Amino acid sequence: MKAMISQPMAGKTDEEIQMAKVKAARDLEDMGYEVVDTFFSGDWCNRESLTRLGITNIPLWFLSKSLEKMSECNAVYFCKGWANARGCRLEHEAALRYDLRCIHE
Repeated sequence: MKAMISQPMAGKTDEEIQMAKVKAARDLEDMGYEVVDTFFSGDWCNRESLTRLGITNIPLWFLSKSLEKMSECNAVYFCKGWANARGCRLEHEAALRYDLRCIHE
């Protein structure tokens, strides 16, 4: 069984994001899930590279990659504050509509 983590990132430090991710991953592993990584980084997905590829809505591009990863999952873990984050709300709606288990912190 696989699960991904949906977490708000806007206005948070890298340390806060990482701490929430580690806690969520531990919770999921305790429930028997393998965590699917949805943190996209590196030169291939920085603003300059994406703009060069013609991507004009970078947040939407990242959401599309997250939804692609969601297709590998049985569940999604929603970190605190998810309901206040646009991308997390869309991931939640997709999880509900496609019958994935929604786990709320």
